Amino acid sequence: MKKHFETEAIRNQTARTQFSEHSTPLYLTSSFVFENAEEMRASFSEEKERNLYSRFTNPNTTEFVDKIVSMEGAEAGYAFATGMSAIFSTFAALLSAGDHVVSCRSVFGSTHSMFTKFLPKWNIETSYFKVNEVDSIAGLIRANTKILYIETPTNPSVDILDLELIGNIAKKHNLIFIVDNCFATPYAQQPIKFGADLVIHSATKLIDGQGRVLGGVTVGNKELMREIYLFSRNTGPAMSPFNAWVLSKSLETLAIRVEKHAENALQVAAFLETQENVAMVKYPFLKSHPQFEVAKKQMTLGGNVVAFEIKGGIEAGRIFLDHIKMCSLSANLGDTRTIVTHPSSTTHSGLSEEDRLSVGITNGLVRVSVGLENAIDIIEDLEQALRFR
Repeated sequence: MKKHFETEAIRNQTARTQFSEHSTPLYLTSSFVFENAEEMRASFSEEKERNLYSRFTNPNTTEFVDKIVSMEGAEAGYAFATGMSAIFSTFAALLSAGDHVVSCRSVFGSTHSMFTKFLPKWNIETSYFKVNEVDSIAGLIRANTKILYIETPTNPSVDILDLELIGNIAKKHNLIFIVDNCFATPYAQQPIKFGADLVIHSATKLIDGQGRVLGGVTVGNKELMREIYLFSRNTGPAMSPFNAWVLSKSLETLAIRVEKHAENALQVAAFLETQENVAMVKYPFLKSHPQFEVAKKQMTLGGNVVAFEIKGGIEAGRIFLDHIKMCSLSANLGDTRTIVTHPSSTTHSGLSEEDRLSVGITNGLVRVSVGLENAIDIIEDLEQALRFR
């Protein structure tokens, strides 16, 4: 019988050992033993499914992956050391020299570096389309195009891309449709329902939710995941059993945490819209968001990230950061603690203004990863910092 999301997150566990533990134990072992030569032969030839070596599988990583697979409505998955190792390994496993990728330009900075600095070393090219130019996708597709890639909501400008529309384009052109679902989490959005073949998460963010460990995961079509698994077991980007154990426990509270994050974020976004020093606010479930209707169609909650533009540009952004008292200044997101970032003077300061504007990063853009503190306290901290110009 299919159980509800929260129940699956809590009750989907590895089988109990002879000690009848209530909570899954840590399996901090590098390898596993065999009864005899025949069992060892059958295991390595994959006639028998079992753990061989923790670079391949481990009870803790398997439990974590199985939960994400269930949450996303996927067929198979693999857990990685970081979100970027998940992204790189997924592309490296599926692409060959001479292949071509079509991607939304609004992607995480390290993903952009992968597309522009590293994949070209293997003669793999990427063509970008802008968030508001989805109609241009078909014109970018070539005979050698293999993957169509997006993240939604986007980082850091919190734009929304229509999963169903882009999924239909991918299907029409027989492309592998890959979605970074990090901002939404499987609780608020399941891209596979809208045509995605693979879904990627940086588990470091909301899946962990407390800023403790790094991790990544890719789930989706079992044939594609087979290629990713074979690549990964040989190249070694596997998640550690300890991190998998932490992340699997984190999933038990994902639903209740994301509900509260989203509740707080909506209050923060609504407050920011009232501020004289704020020129623009973007949050998926604000009616003023340009893609509000799309967000409501494909998301059950708006997530925890709010983007807003403070008047006064880069210098105003710096002054705002300097006057934050309670909230954290960090490049991370999805933590219990509210985090404030000003991309133009920090994470994206190395880009030209033209390049920043091409992905929606204005000089005054501020990203707030809204935490689980009382919303009133978060708002009061933002309000007092906005007074300084």
